[in-house]
Amino acid sequence: MMFDLPDSKTLYDALVARDASYDGRAYVGVSSTGIFCRLTCPARKPKYENCQFFATPGACIEAGFRACKRCHPLNAAAGNDPLVRRLLEALEARPSYRWREEDLVAMGADPSTIRRAFKRQFGMTFLEMARQRRLREGFTTLSAGQSVISAQLEAGFESPSAFRAAFARLVGIAPGQFRKDAQLLADWIETPLGAMVAVACQHKLHLLEFADRKALPREVAKLQKRQPGGIGFGRPEVVDQAAEELGAYFTGRAARFDTPLAYHGTAFEAEVWRALREIPVGQTRSYGALAQSLGRPGSSRAVARANGANQIAVMIPCHRVLGADGALTGYGGGLWRKQRLIEIERDLSAATG
Repeated sequence: MMFDLPDSKTLYDALVARDASYDGRAYVGVSSTGIFCRLTCPARKPKYENCQFFATPGACIEAGFRACKRCHPLNAAAGNDPLVRRLLEALEARPSYRWREEDLVAMGADPSTIRRAFKRQFGMTFLEMARQRRLREGFTTLSAGQSVISAQLEAGFESPSAFRAAFARLVGIAPGQFRKDAQLLADWIETPLGAMVAVACQHKLHLLEFADRKALPREVAKLQKRQPGGIGFGRPEVVDQAAEELGAYFTGRAARFDTPLAYHGTAFEAEVWRALREIPVGQTRSYGALAQSLGRPGSSRAVARANGANQIAVMIPCHRVLGADGALTGYGGGLWRKQRLIEIERDLSAATG
């Protein structure tokens, strides 16, 4: 059963103490290893800045983490259900296999029963869990410059059309639409809060979003429509610069972003995004206060909409805007990330102040 996670520092203290009261209620993803664990894992404890916390194993998998082979978080979450354990073992043995409901029936399982059991225990179905692993492997292959067919085979899809359809759902455009001569190039940036998709030309960063954001397909498709030259795979120097600055940010060394940004929005949206970048590190604003600073009192709803339209996470810090009562409000990357970003910036402010 899911519950509201406490702040990251409380969870990190629980991880260090191997607090059994959090077992099955919280999990830690370690960015330096790409693995997620139970908080009671006996392995050597990671640094705080390399940790991100989740309420379910499914959320860990969606963020790109693999299950730890020491504490076996998936087996622990499976409880005493022997069929669920059997399916997890089968997935581990064949991670690139394209699992179907027919396979579940062949194993003596009722697909609807399995669907409910996995959703209850992991926050996703068994077939969704298998698909997430395959898609991540396929994207990695494409980013390395290999063909769509190679990526399709690496991800375990039997037909190109099935892979293209699944890939399109993840990033908004089918892999066959990625062009070798494109002006905009897409790649991954790994962060302690999960992988981010970066799209840039040789001069500016056009998009930076967490890979599991639900709006990512729509944002990538919109960006592709704006650019007649399409989007390809690659890593311009602008993305290297962004990755270096994000690395300094997440390790608490600096909160300065000089990466040149491209604003794809209306004049008002661009005005709001610039105002967001002027909010000092470690501070927050309400939508009303931000509207007031722009000389537009009463436009807090329009400011909120512009905030939500931001396609460059972290560097355009829409996470610094809270509700009028100081509560966390909607954030495309997830409220747990918003909380963590605010904590990171408060620590940075305290260290430099």
